[in-house]
Amino acid sequence: MQRLRIQHVTEYLFSQPVTLNCHRLLLRPREGHDVRIESSRLDISPTYAIQWYRDVFDNSLALVRFQQTSNRLRIGSDVVIQHYEDPVRDIGADDFPLAGPFGYEAGELADLAAYQRPIFQQDQPALQCWLREIGLKVQTLNALNLQTTLNRAIHDKFQYRIREEAGVQSPLRTLHLGSGSCRDYATLFIEACRSLGLASRFVSGYLHAPATEAGNASTHAWAEVYFPGIGWQGFDPTVGQMTGNRHIAVAVARNPETVPPVSGSFIGPRQISTRMLVNVQVNLLR
Repeated sequence: MQRLRIQHVTEYLFSQPVTLNCHRLLLRPREGHDVRIESSRLDISPTYAIQWYRDVFDNSLALVRFQQTSNRLRIGSDVVIQHYEDPVRDIGADDFPLAGPFGYEAGELADLAAYQRPIFQQDQPALQCWLREIGLKVQTLNALNLQTTLNRAIHDKFQYRIREEAGVQSPLRTLHLGSGSCRDYATLFIEACRSLGLASRFVSGYLHAPATEAGNASTHAWAEVYFPGIGWQGFDPTVGQMTGNRHIAVAVARNPETVPPVSGSFIGPRQISTRMLVNVQVNLLR
């Protein structure tokens, strides 16, 4: 077990006071057998009221309603977790086998169907062509082939870049540009898996790494694939590995564009200028 402290601050600065509409927060890590929250604190201004609930994917989501106008919005989250997941381990061809897209049990198919359905339907022909180029075939699907062929292909052949724009790139655009952010890589991985008939989903959260130890980092994103009898297993094409105890999941979704950590809107003058600042720091507590 390791203890990790996650500090995440999002700040919006407005040139004039604005009326802040309701904001959605996805900042609380997903608890389970592998992650326990030891402490959690939110520091939000201006004055607010908050309501927590579980969404359709069992993410812990907060609705924040503000009670006064302001020219500054600050949302700070400080969480300490106990992480019981194992480090990333080497896998073999017999680990997490997949008997093709029809390997799911009948009782699971109804629940997994939404995760097999592509979001970017128009990109499927290009994705299937690309999968043939990198040599990934339905007949040889298992965790090792997904890792060595698909996960590593995205990591090795694409150029990572930070994008400040909201949302995700379509898989076709990522293939065309040969570059993308972590959320673009995860989207490409997910849609490629769905082309192969595999149930896959998008995960947003945090990564413990030297860069996040120092601060001035951002949130992270990766993908998960459902394996019969095993469950959801994570693949991170940004680092080219399967996930382990360095990854802290906050939210999962079928659609990659639906789980930003902070989302909302405001009402203000037409000519107002805005600036956003984000700082994420993940530290190992010894």
